[in-house]
Amino acid sequence: MRTLPKLSALTLAAAALTMALAACGSSSAGGSGSPTTAQAPTEATPSEKPVEVSDVDPRAAITYDGGIQIVDTSDGSVVADIEKEGFLRLNPAGDGRHVLVSSSAGFEVLDLGMIVKPHGDHNHYYTTTPGLTGAVIEAETPGHVVTHAGKTAVFDDGTGTVTIFDTSALEDGQLSPDELTSFQTNDPHHGVAVPLAGGSVLVTEGTEDERHTVHERKADGSIGAESTDCPGVHGEATAQGEDVVSFGCTNGSVVFRDGQFHKVPVPEAYQRSGNQFGSPESPYVLTDYKTVEPVDGAAPEHPTKVGIINTTDATTTTVELGSAYWFRSFGRGAAGEGVVLTYDGKLNILDPASAKVTKQVDVVSPWTEKENWQEPGPNVKTAGDFAYVTDPATQKLHLVQISTGELLSSLDLSVVPNEMTVIDAELKH
Repeated sequence: MRTLPKLSALTLAAAALTMALAACGSSSAGGSGSPTTAQAPTEATPSEKPVEVSDVDPRAAITYDGGIQIVDTSDGSVVADIEKEGFLRLNPAGDGRHVLVSSSAGFEVLDLGMIVKPHGDHNHYYTTTPGLTGAVIEAETPGHVVTHAGKTAVFDDGTGTVTIFDTSALEDGQLSPDELTSFQTNDPHHGVAVPLAGGSVLVTEGTEDERHTVHERKADGSIGAESTDCPGVHGEATAQGEDVVSFGCTNGSVVFRDGQFHKVPVPEAYQRSGNQFGSPESPYVLTDYKTVEPVDGAAPEHPTKVGIINTTDATTTTVELGSAYWFRSFGRGAAGEGVVLTYDGKLNILDPASAKVTKQVDVVSPWTEKENWQEPGPNVKTAGDFAYVTDPATQKLHLVQISTGELLSSLDLSVVPNEMTVIDAELKH
């Protein structure tokens, strides 16, 4: 694993792939199967052979008003600039190469052009030109994307459809109908699904107006463990251990562990942790921590405390940061550290076990969350031991080493950044 960013002389080879497919399943909540409505794939354009290079540095996919830029995080160079209209969201596909772009078409596959091939005791590295591959999982309202246990699950809020595929199926940038399975929840809602190692899926149930249920849906469609005590269920995170998952509710979270759901008690009557961030290296889940129930017309809450859920005993503690944050402020380090960017411009590095801030790094100028969450604001993403922070006000991308708390570089961007994700080809999920 890298300890410092490297400069790579990247030679790029063009690759153009075209295929469209639809993946809205038609099976009922009691069964699963391959989607039955799939657009026939178009003939793929032959691509040039990928070019071997000495190494590949992480690449950032950054949305802006009018498209997506792919940026080499070692020097800030623009590797590709893809024109695309609309508000776009970015989700790592989990394979260290591809990103799922939430757009009006659904979940579109974006290839960041980084390839790592193990060869005995070493790796070989290759690059291709990044671009949309043409593969699309159609969705009326694309929502959450979750990668876990070698699988990737996407949720269509508009239809309540869950679509799952083996993450490795994306090796060629395409998704054929026989590589997808799907099932319907009872009603459309803003939901989430988490694939488990044993073949089950944790999935929410509810409606557009109300949801409080999350249950284990087994491979045969039957229901296993279930919790109905999770009002407003939103947000999920996996933690250390096999199939350990936390879900946010408005009365304290619920943790799935050892095949059962465990309620996390909280002292407040209303306590929402709808944004959760886990690490395979830690039993602790980092969350936001809201305690003021929303009222129509009232100003939104801007908490200064974050929550830390211990998934081993389903307890939670809070850490006061002294400054507010927003849902794009969070990340986790290689050793399970928590990172939170606050309004005062500091990146707070936390030790979840002791629930203490161990380092503060001045990264961006002071900022506040805008009323419209879709407008650009600072964005934090982590990959390994590094935190990547955008500053739309100055059009910068900052790189912080989490273990040392050192600001390593500040790179100029040619666009005003909005959404961002960072992919390290050597880190798979």
